[in-house]
Amino acid sequence: MQIAKALILLVLFAACGPNRPTGPNARIHSARGQVDVTLEVANTPATLQRGLMFRQSLADGHGMLFVFAQDSDHEFWMKNTYISLDLIYIAADGQIVGIHPNATPLSEAGISVGRQSRYVLEVPGGYAARQGIAAGDRVELSGL
Repeated sequence: MQIAKALILLVLFAACGPNRPTGPNARIHSARGQVDVTLEVANTPATLQRGLMFRQSLADGHGMLFVFAQDSDHEFWMKNTYISLDLIYIAADGQIVGIHPNATPLSEAGISVGRQSRYVLEVPGGYAARQGIAAGDRVELSGL
């Protein structure tokens, strides 16, 4: 009985280990290696509209993924967004088609990269550069 309990605990511990993200996750394959980002998902009209507005912080390794029904040259703004963000534009096939780094907080200027994308990933400002993430890198999405 004790051995069975120990085995169950071992399996549970291994399943909860640091190499197994739970919930929505983006794994970015960059020239420097893999970068994992824990995601909040915006995929309803309300969450797509609100995004990260009114947030005071966003930790490295975390981001918000905007999921759109169709490919487009998606345009964003930073109205009511208090933190600088990198906007990573991702095509339906997972390729990063452009990055807008360090978007200016509270700006109402339109932000796009002039390329079709299906997803836009917002991460803390400067995160893409710190992690070596660049246009052309590949993104795997899981847990959506």
